Amino acid sequence: MRLRALLETDALGLRLLGGQDELDRTVRGVMTTDLRDPSRYLSGGELVLTGLAWRRDASDSEPFVRILAGAGVAGLAAGEAELGDIPADLVEACDHHRLPLFAVHETVAFATITEHVVRQVSGERAGDLAAVVDRHRRLMTSGPAGGGPEVVLDLLTSDLDLRAWVLSPTGRQIAGAGTPLPGPLGATLAGHHLAATRTGRRAPHRAAVAGTTYSLFPIRNTGRGAVPAARDVRESVLSDWLLAVEADASDWPAARLDLLQGVTQLIAVERDRREAARTVRRRLAQEVLELVQAGAAPAEIAARLRVAAPVLLPGLGVAPQWQVVVARVDWTAADATAPGGVPGDIAGGPVAQALLEEILVDPAVSGPDSADRIAVAHTGEEAIALVPLPAGPAPLPDTVGDTADTAADPDAGPPADGDGAVRETGTGAPAAGGSGAGTGAKPGTGATPAAAAQDPALHADALLAAVREPLSAGLADDGRLTLGVSAAVHSAEGLRGALEEARHARRVAAARPGRVCAAGHHELASHVLLLPFVPDDVRRAFTARLLDPLRDYDRRHRAELIETLEAFLDCDGSWTRCAARLHLHVNTLRYRVGRIEQLTGRDLSRLEDKLDFFLALRMS
Repeated sequence: MRLRALLETDALGLRLLGGQDELDRTVRGVMTTDLRDPSRYLSGGELVLTGLAWRRDASDSEPFVRILAGAGVAGLAAGEAELGDIPADLVEACDHHRLPLFAVHETVAFATITEHVVRQVSGERAGDLAAVVDRHRRLMTSGPAGGGPEVVLDLLTSDLDLRAWVLSPTGRQIAGAGTPLPGPLGATLAGHHLAATRTGRRAPHRAAVAGTTYSLFPIRNTGRGAVPAARDVRESVLSDWLLAVEADASDWPAARLDLLQGVTQLIAVERDRREAARTVRRRLAQEVLELVQAGAAPAEIAARLRVAAPVLLPGLGVAPQWQVVVARVDWTAADATAPGGVPGDIAGGPVAQALLEEILVDPAVSGPDSADRIAVAHTGEEAIALVPLPAGPAPLPDTVGDTADTAADPDAGPPADGDGAVRETGTGAPAAGGSGAGTGAKPGTGATPAAAAQDPALHADALLAAVREPLSAGLADDGRLTLGVSAAVHSAEGLRGALEEARHARRVAAARPGRVCAAGHHELASHVLLLPFVPDDVRRAFTARLLDPLRDYDRRHRAELIETLEAFLDCDGSWTRCAARLHLHVNTLRYRVGRIEQLTGRDLSRLEDKLDFFLALRMS
């Protein structure tokens, strides 16, 4: 804004005392000070407000005004509340340094002037930025992106002092200006956004995390594959991006909200471009999948894999290993209606396809989208990913479910508790130390970078470790995601078996409680494979007979018998290891185990009773 505009606003009570020829100066901000030397706080272009407390005699005016002029301030406004008329020595000093001087009436608060200037300056910046955003949108729509979303996010930071990030539905940062958003914070914000969208709340959504407020704006898919507005929100909630702005937009004027909506529309263009780029990879996956399911000759499948390998792993000189990942999103009965939606069945295949493409992206990779190596097709309600892996140090067996050679098994995972046994929690959550999310590991490896170099394979639970929280919020109380991962195979002959293996693993995951569950191929060689086929009434009766007495006792006495039983079995009946894990004295542990045996009539020294308890815990 210009200094001249201040005089035209009667409510500010300003009277010009000097500098008539300098009123076209631009005001970029406002500062109130009574320091004798405020230069360290000045950057140029400010309107300085002062109550003249710095002035002790006439000799103080000249150095004070000289400092302001040297700092390039736009003008000086002195209050009349303390001294009445503005001293003549201050007027003379301002005339000498050609610094416009205003008198502020004693009835006008400095806060009133400050608020007016800030509002006007911010509004003008927003208008300028809106024009830039509009030009950039037209450029991106008609030709090259010219820098992508980062350019506009940089403008938000520099012109409106707004830090903003573009996030995927799992919280992965797609674009940002300045400091990257920490992964856990991104997942939390995505969870807030998905939960608010599922409840039908109007955007932008407000989220307060660790004392900082964020406003979350949806970025709708506007391209050829966009979901019409009248359709069920569940069809798009797990695939739409969001814009997270570090500010509270609840009291923003309409003009600023419109500006941010323009930014989201601009970013939606980039989203559509990336979606279109996935078409080739999806078609490759679909062609391979159709050949595998049709029982085509291995030579024909191998030919398609040779075409796919250079697209998914550019520069690869040899045929890679492959893993198959199967995902399914299930919603409740057809008459369940999400807010703003309509009754009817939801096509789960496209939803699972977009979600699986997101889950398989490595969150630790920066630069080009690492989804370039992921090919996902969908058939019916399933999404099926064909994931290439760089050739490992040794060939892998093609035999489905072959777990005899642990050293050659890419999905065997690290040993737990030092005893060489890999343990699952039974709820789809990774065992302690099982997730590599946020550590720079390859996606889903659950390993350090060094270990990932030796074992590039995907691991079921580690795939979901970093995304379980936001996805659970998006699925709400009427959706489930289940996922199965095959072993790695190194030839076309093994691909059909890998597909069946991944499907079996997904069915094992579906038998577990929870909104987001996964299972790997190594579980198919164990008793867990039988559990999905046990009738529900038999499962309920079996678990109630063994565990209900313990749950009732825990509820009445807060005794933690269930937790003790789980730890005791997990430690293979070792008293010392179990006591150390639970931070108990061994005698206390023996007392608890004795109480478990007394309440259930079982003997935990017998293998049969241990197995019954183990199965009951897995089925509960």
